[in-house]
Amino acid sequence: MARRWAATLADTKGVTLPPEELEPLLLEVAHDAVDQAGSKHDGALLRFTALYAASPMGIALADPDGDIVEANLALGQLLGCSPERLRGRHITDLGSTDHDVSRLEAGLEKVRAGRERYQERMLLDHAEDGQLWADVTLARLPGDRPGSVYPVLMVSDANELHLLQERLLHQNVHDPLTGLPNASSFTTKLEAALGAGARDDIALIYLDVDGFKVINDGLGAGVGDQVLRGVANKLSAVFTGHHDGFVARLSGDGFAVLLRGELAATEVVELVERALEDLNEPIYLGGHGIGVSASAGIVVRAAVEGGAAELLRAAEIALHRAKEAGKAQWMLFDPELDARDRGRYQLGAVIAGALENGEFSLVYQPTVKLARPDELAAVNAGLRWNHPEKGELDSDEFYPLAQTTGMTVPLGRWLLAESLAATARWRTRFGEAAPDVCVRLPTRLAIDPDLVLLVKEQLDKHQLPAQALRLCTDRDSVLDPRGEVLDSFAVLADLGAQLVLTISGSADLELIPQHRLPVRHVILSGPVVDALDTPEPTEAAIRHLTQLITRARELNLRIGAEGVRTHEQAARLRQLGVVAARGPFVSDSATGDEVDELIARHPGS
Repeated sequence: MARRWAATLADTKGVTLPPEELEPLLLEVAHDAVDQAGSKHDGALLRFTALYAASPMGIALADPDGDIVEANLALGQLLGCSPERLRGRHITDLGSTDHDVSRLEAGLEKVRAGRERYQERMLLDHAEDGQLWADVTLARLPGDRPGSVYPVLMVSDANELHLLQERLLHQNVHDPLTGLPNASSFTTKLEAALGAGARDDIALIYLDVDGFKVINDGLGAGVGDQVLRGVANKLSAVFTGHHDGFVARLSGDGFAVLLRGELAATEVVELVERALEDLNEPIYLGGHGIGVSASAGIVVRAAVEGGAAELLRAAEIALHRAKEAGKAQWMLFDPELDARDRGRYQLGAVIAGALENGEFSLVYQPTVKLARPDELAAVNAGLRWNHPEKGELDSDEFYPLAQTTGMTVPLGRWLLAESLAATARWRTRFGEAAPDVCVRLPTRLAIDPDLVLLVKEQLDKHQLPAQALRLCTDRDSVLDPRGEVLDSFAVLADLGAQLVLTISGSADLELIPQHRLPVRHVILSGPVVDALDTPEPTEAAIRHLTQLITRARELNLRIGAEGVRTHEQAARLRQLGVVAARGPFVSDSATGDEVDELIARHPGS
């Protein structure tokens, strides 16, 4: 159109048009422009009206003040009322809570200030259901006058999506069985409590149900689940409401509690004791009154004194100590004790490398005949760790750590192999004067299913008769439910190995007839021997020892003793019928070449 009129006005053929001729031309231009603009405006208006009416999204047109002028059917259906009831209401009136109203007010201000679009998820009033989660968009439409703005509100239903997201979020951070926050949620809460600027005291409590496996396996997993729910409820009842108490289920039968604020250890301990008492009260399920006990590890410190990992580790160590101390009790984390334990644990962690690097050696203790102390009855072989930094370590310093780290069997195998190698060397040098070697089996090795094969392989390797080996064990190994200890001992006895049982009382001695143990020697140990290491032993101690020795003779057993300190103690034992003994009264220990000299001075018969 513009090109056409430009051409018409420009084509004057060199003649200047007077105003009365130019005016009709300009009026014709204006009428043509208005006709075309009106046609396009009407079409756009019709299309907008159709879209507005048919849109599945709720739409409300408002005046510059924010009062709703028109609302479509979709918005009425979304809010549970007719569109007519929405006309005249202010946009902010649709908010369900004060917070939502404030957000709508803020959105209107931003749109008026020039922002193209404002979007939020919020709660709107629903005429029948009360509240509705909706995705709300506020936009601006140009007004009739330059600079004027008409707000438009667009609303889509987000209720089901929001509830689904909330449900998934809840499941992601909560334990489905107990409804408590889960381990992930607890870690997040703890890290927030220890975040930058934290000035509170922090108490972290780990709780573990004692013997839960007995309940779960004995009464069924369903009952076990109900017990865990009961535990969760009792813990929540005690700790929630105290110092921002936060209770979570970590895994299995493990729970954790976080407290914040001005805390004293005594106050935290009181809450823990109350919780442990409540857990002891029976929960009645299916006719069973089920009471549970729990162990608890407690850490109380200022939030600025360490990170989450250190705090969690401290609580775990305290819980472990509580269980080691007998369960059903609490233990407060002790930094000084922890420092000592760290050294022990570091020691235990490097046992495997020390064995491979040749840091272990044999240490021997002679057993002599009490009737002829210059003759050896046997040589007891043990382990010594020649630590590059800590020096010589006796077995009682590292065997408990080996038990924890699973190194007991490798150490026991090495002890047996090296002991038999030494025995073969003695027999070559001393012939019949060479003593038998006695090896005390750690419990884990005694119950090992390959024990018989291991012993036979080493005897064959060193060309030794089985009679040259004495295997010493104790009550715990005999009664250990794992493995087939009795069968292994029977086979070893058939091979010719001499089995020795360490006893400290009548109950230990009676294991021999009860289980038909093929034992040939018993070794008196502990208080029953220590009782004679006094100037005047009590009559009861002598009577007890006499009864043990009499019973051992009835069972055709040879009787020895260990831990004998003095010659006077050895003499008393001999008078009562003990035939051999070892201990400081002879020699504490001998290593390497020293044992050869010892054998040379104390030949066996």
